[in-house]
Amino acid sequence: MLRKFKLVIAAPIAFAAIATPSSAQDVGLSPAAPISATERRQGAEASAGIITEYGGAYTGPQAPYAVRVGRSIAVQTGLGADPSAYTVTLLNSPVDNAFATPGGYVYVTRQLMALMNDEAELAAVLGHEIGHVAARHSARREKVAKRNAIAGILGQLLVGAVAGNGGVGELLSKGIGTGTQLATLKFSRAQETEADDLAVQYLTRAGYDPRALSTMLSSLAAQQRLDQGASGNARSLPAWASTHPDPQSRVQRAAARAAATGVTKGIRNRNGFLMALDGMMYGEDPRQGVIEGSSFLHPSLRIAFTIPQGFTMENGATAVSITGPNAKAEFSTAAFNGDLRGYVNSVLSSLRGSGGAPDQADVQETNINGIPAAYTQVRASSGSTPVDVTVFAYAPPGGQAYHFVALTPAGQGIGAMSPMMQSFRRMAPAEAAAIKPRFVRIVTAKAGDTPASLSQRMAYDERKLERFLVLNGLAQGSRLMPGQKIKLITR
Repeated sequence: MLRKFKLVIAAPIAFAAIATPSSAQDVGLSPAAPISATERRQGAEASAGIITEYGGAYTGPQAPYAVRVGRSIAVQTGLGADPSAYTVTLLNSPVDNAFATPGGYVYVTRQLMALMNDEAELAAVLGHEIGHVAARHSARREKVAKRNAIAGILGQLLVGAVAGNGGVGELLSKGIGTGTQLATLKFSRAQETEADDLAVQYLTRAGYDPRALSTMLSSLAAQQRLDQGASGNARSLPAWASTHPDPQSRVQRAAARAAATGVTKGIRNRNGFLMALDGMMYGEDPRQGVIEGSSFLHPSLRIAFTIPQGFTMENGATAVSITGPNAKAEFSTAAFNGDLRGYVNSVLSSLRGSGGAPDQADVQETNINGIPAAYTQVRASSGSTPVDVTVFAYAPPGGQAYHFVALTPAGQGIGAMSPMMQSFRRMAPAEAAAIKPRFVRIVTAKAGDTPASLSQRMAYDERKLERFLVLNGLAQGSRLMPGQKIKLITR
């Protein structure tokens, strides 16, 4: 199944200048009001859409572990004393993310959980997110929900062109409900700081080491540095840190807050957490397609395409989003009755609104890599700014059709995206079968094992040692002790 692109900046922790805390109790935070019936209804209404957007709920044995930890930290908020009142979901997503919505709904992705190194770090992340709910931060950002849902997805050039008249402006935000929008809007820096302070309080109250937030943020900062060198994949910045200009100062501030509690010991439960983590899927789920370098590969559907140099893509719930200089596109599928010309016009019809694309367009037929294809281009405008909207569709064997929808400045046509349109192809059975999922495996270091030697077992072709160090929260030059449990990513 293709997964629709979603700008995941949900509940990120913003980085702020270091402040000198006085004590864990002296932070100026009022007790949380209990969850209201209205808030529970809001959370319930948003839940199904959020889970779908993030690849569904992950059902491995790690899920009940996340539920237990999430509920144990949530009851520290004052929102409600009954642990069962909180719905904690582990999401089947390869994005580093966590967030919470009104009503006691808390979410964390398996990818972010895999980056953690102990139970206290999981509690810290979930405590930060439920802190946003306890402080009622979502109510303060509703005014910007609709604006951010479109402006964050379309490039600045295309926003002025299409985000207004007609349905074209909804091209890349179609299907994202209000509840999901609110769950994924960024908070202000002041709100992030407040949620951070709350997380430290919750950790202390629950008996966890309050330093866990700072160590988790340190790992996230290292992951950010690693991902910034990624090629082709738009998910090159951890969503949980997507607005942070200074990760190191953020780590230092969290450490200072923890030190101010006066608590020097607390639950970490590293070994228990790692053993629970063993066997969890890591990275993209091949059943939903994978991004390998500059190529998108879907082994189940046996289709593939390659984006041009300088472009990035993001795999989402029902579509793949492609972004390049002055260009934006989506790759997706729709109902197909065997008429490829009609399919192209149907896609256009789904985009049109008042002043949008015409009911019927001049559709041209062609053949791409032995696959029947059809395409058309129409002009759309908002005010005085015109854009070209191109639909390029394919009907490989199997009775299902696929298409790109591209937006470019008027007069440029598909321009630099032409090679991508031409690259669509069928995967050979052997190529599709070779794409296997990655998993987290916990191994015990033996005498003589080093990061360099164990990292060679990482299921990657490049940056093996760097990935190993980041995954395990280790610094360059770190030594392993016999009996130490560490994480590997294997096929």
